Amino acid sequence: MLGNKVRNSSFAALVLALIVLCYAGTKLQANEKGAGTKATSGQKASQDKNNKSPQAEATKVDPSQYVGAETCKTCHEDAAKGYEKGPHWKTALDKRHGPEWQGCESCHGPGKAHAESADPEKIIRFGGLSREESSKRCLSCHEFGEEHSNFLRSQHLKNNVGCVDCHSVHNAKVNRQLLKAAQPALCYTCHQEVKPDFSKPFHHRVNEGLINCSNCHNQHGGFLGRQLRATAAQDQVCFSCHTDKSGPFAWEHAPIKTEGCVACHTPHGSNNPRLLKRSNVNLLCLECHTLTVDVPAPNAPSFHNQAQKYQACTMCHTAIHGSNSDHDFFKP
Repeated sequence: MLGNKVRNSSFAALVLALIVLCYAGTKLQANEKGAGTKATSGQKASQDKNNKSPQAEATKVDPSQYVGAETCKTCHEDAAKGYEKGPHWKTALDKRHGPEWQGCESCHGPGKAHAESADPEKIIRFGGLSREESSKRCLSCHEFGEEHSNFLRSQHLKNNVGCVDCHSVHNAKVNRQLLKAAQPALCYTCHQEVKPDFSKPFHHRVNEGLINCSNCHNQHGGFLGRQLRATAAQDQVCFSCHTDKSGPFAWEHAPIKTEGCVACHTPHGSNNPRLLKRSNVNLLCLECHTLTVDVPAPNAPSFHNQAQKYQACTMCHTAIHGSNSDHDFFKP
């Protein structure tokens, strides 16, 4: 009996000792984990503080340096009147992105130093910037879209023609798109070589205002030659007006798919009807349909006497742009 009590007491003491050891070990682990977490947090905070990007620091905005468009108006009253007639005044209503995106200072930068000193050197003036630099400021808002996204690689910018050469935020002559002058007069200031073409007997009615240069060309740049809005093989530029020529056709005239409409027509203007490159239609056709080694087009038949009866190929081949019923283009 006494032995049993001793054994029970020893067992209870052993269990109590194990409980104490387990509790002590758990508390020790918790303390070590806490200390490790604090150390890791401190190291991470220190690392983040040391690894701040210089670019992020440079672009950090100090709101106290922005004075607002109302302050600008007190001196620049004439510019403000023109500014308010355009769409840019709406930036003052956008409170989501901060003062650097609002009003005059969204383009000219913070104006506090300039307003206090009236020193023109303490504000961003577009006249003092290169065409690339000034255009980049415009593109900070206007680059998000197919129309403007390629301007930095455009032929205009490569020839030192920037946004400010065609557009004016303060003194626009044409409210739509804030142009300095209406098309085509604005385009003719540089492109004098094409101006006479639109005065020829047969021409696209650009001078008359029926279409604009920008209907066919993307003045802000693209991936195609002459900044065209479509390739020669597609000719979507031409087909947007000449829909009856677009097809698809069962039998297509090969040059339309390879060279496009310009294989036979001059796009700006011509002395020949239908803007053709040659005064005689048969001479134009024979540029391809002649017995030569390098031309895959079929030769004109021997019975086509060009001096007498067959002087205009299109008298018989009426569906020359394509046909759904005749591979010789006799019928549409």
